[in-house]
Amino acid sequence: MLKVINVVGARPNFMKVAPVVGAMRRRAREFQSLVVHTGQHYDAQMSDAFFRDLELPAPDIHLGVGSGTHAAQTANVMLRFEPVVARERPDWVLVVGDVNSTLACALVCAKLCVPVAHVEAGLRSRDRTMPEEINRVLTDQIADLLLTPSPDADENLRAEGIPPERIRLVGNVMIDSLYAHLERAKASPVRAQLGVNGQPYAVVTLHRPANVDDRTTLAGVLSALVELSAQLPVVFPVHPRTRERLAEFGLLDQIDARAPRLRVLEPLGYLDFLRLMSGAKLVLTDSGGLQEETTALGIPCLTLRANTERPITVTHGTNRVIGTDPARIISAARAALAHPPASRPPLWDGQAADRILNALQQAVGSRR
Repeated sequence: MLKVINVVGARPNFMKVAPVVGAMRRRAREFQSLVVHTGQHYDAQMSDAFFRDLELPAPDIHLGVGSGTHAAQTANVMLRFEPVVARERPDWVLVVGDVNSTLACALVCAKLCVPVAHVEAGLRSRDRTMPEEINRVLTDQIADLLLTPSPDADENLRAEGIPPERIRLVGNVMIDSLYAHLERAKASPVRAQLGVNGQPYAVVTLHRPANVDDRTTLAGVLSALVELSAQLPVVFPVHPRTRERLAEFGLLDQIDARAPRLRVLEPLGYLDFLRLMSGAKLVLTDSGGLQEETTALGIPCLTLRANTERPITVTHGTNRVIGTDPARIISAARAALAHPPASRPPLWDGQAADRILNALQQAVGSRR
């Protein structure tokens, strides 16, 4: 039996870890699973509701790190995670995605010579101003097993000199969560509550500092959303960071006054958001995960960034990377509504979690 610590820190991690933990519970004779929550996302709306919706067991260990600068948060995770690893002595530590907790826990394992596997390895935006890009690159350099979602990620790792024996193409585990919960999400009343059931509407998410911390950029995106809302309702569940900036910049009042069909909401739980997103005619986002989910569901997606670490969603999917210029957002939105594309990358089939577990077993066999 393999003892595996599964690390979660921020909301994007939860959808990737839930299928893996579920697969370990089904294969309980082969795997012992521990869930460690670093507490990087500590708001109940950003954490507890997702554990419930994804049927994740309560964390076995909660580090309670909370907020801070990138350096402080990373350091605090390391300080609190190290004694956990030393005490539990796992066969593997599984880290996912690209948040500060991912890198912090991988560094602890590298120093303690404990094998670490990185789920969603090999993704690259080529933009070193993104903290996530630094976390991705460094985690991949020190992880023992790199579990990739798509062939382009394998190519990135080989180009960086990673030995092929450390790389395993397993597919996109986030799509496992998507397919597993689509049926359950149908019970959510969120569309009816918002008055968009049975009609076209768009969904927006924004949280990246480059988009929300600069008043000019945020105001420009908001002006495009206001204009788009004249064509169809636009539903905007607002990340806590984004809401703080909207209030700080005096932009919330403008929404209420100028755009009655631009609906600004509190963050939604996973099932409510999945129900809302899966019925949208268009999604506008700066989230990496939403680029993937919309590709899997065939929903047009406009990525409000200058680049993406998920180019397969552009070449094989429904995504377009358009930046934050208001005029371009409007023209791209109208084009996407008129001519929606549709396709799905290989191995985005809902079976990635079992391929991950098989890869962990095979890697242990090879070491022995």
